[in-house]
Amino acid sequence: MRRILGRAGLIGVVMLTAGVLAGCSSASGPDQAAGSSTPAAGGGDAAAPINIVTSTNVWGDVAAQIGGDQVAVTSLIADPAADPHSFEPNAQAQLALSKAALVVENGGGYDDFMQTMLQSANSTPPVLNAVEVSGKTASGDDALNEHVWYDLPSAEKVASRIADELTTIEPDKAEFFQANLASFADKIAGLTAKLDAIKAAHGGTDVAITEPVPLYLTEAAGLVNVTPPQFSEAIEEGTDVPPTVLADTLALFTGKKVAVLVYNEQTSSPETEQLLTAAKDNSIAVVGVTETLPEGKDYLSWMDANITALAGALG
Repeated sequence: MRRILGRAGLIGVVMLTAGVLAGCSSASGPDQAAGSSTPAAGGGDAAAPINIVTSTNVWGDVAAQIGGDQVAVTSLIADPAADPHSFEPNAQAQLALSKAALVVENGGGYDDFMQTMLQSANSTPPVLNAVEVSGKTASGDDALNEHVWYDLPSAEKVASRIADELTTIEPDKAEFFQANLASFADKIAGLTAKLDAIKAAHGGTDVAITEPVPLYLTEAAGLVNVTPPQFSEAIEEGTDVPPTVLADTLALFTGKKVAVLVYNEQTSSPETEQLLTAAKDNSIAVVGVTETLPEGKDYLSWMDANITALAGALG
């Protein structure tokens, strides 16, 4: 995501206190079904939690699910209206980073402010870069899709690395962290099975997007993105869509050539609004996605909701 339009004045950063997400870490532990509020099992003395700082609440929640009541997580960006590319580090964010025992950034150009802050930090905590951990790279002429949290195997890889780092910091809690990781991995497997079911029923179905945000998820479901790349690239970069490209994209809807429009709800522009209107006018299903955790969701329940919405739109 390169810009947030139609939400003037709303772009900002929500600084979560360590106490807030420390509570979240136990309330949304991986021992529970997605969305459950039962505390994670196990743990020990929570009086001296391990401080973790993450760039967004997506990785903050993953860290909280693995760390349970043994961690206190501070996520610098938690507001769906906040654009990581517009974030400007402040003293509060820098202070949180200075106390971190572990840092998790997304990487891939998504949250470059983290590197700027780390260069100014007095301490040098371990840093996990989700894109690097995922192993994702640019492919041919295609730019890297940095939204790796929509790739379930990548999320599991990051969770595994978080468990390893926490074990290094607190070796006597290794069994607890590994148990949480195993539970998280089991739920990822369940979500993967749902994607496989979509692929079996609808593999090869053409869909459209406004931005590359959900592509890892739609590709895992066997769906084919037929949106002109110049359209989604222009929206992501915040540049104007050429008229001919816009016309070609709108024709996907007026010609009923796609089954679903997957729409990034955090980025609005006249061009994306035209696609949304065209989809609705032509009775084409719309699935909304976001880049940060919606209120009341953890990572697993959020991905589950996205997959369920996609299956419903296709079925």
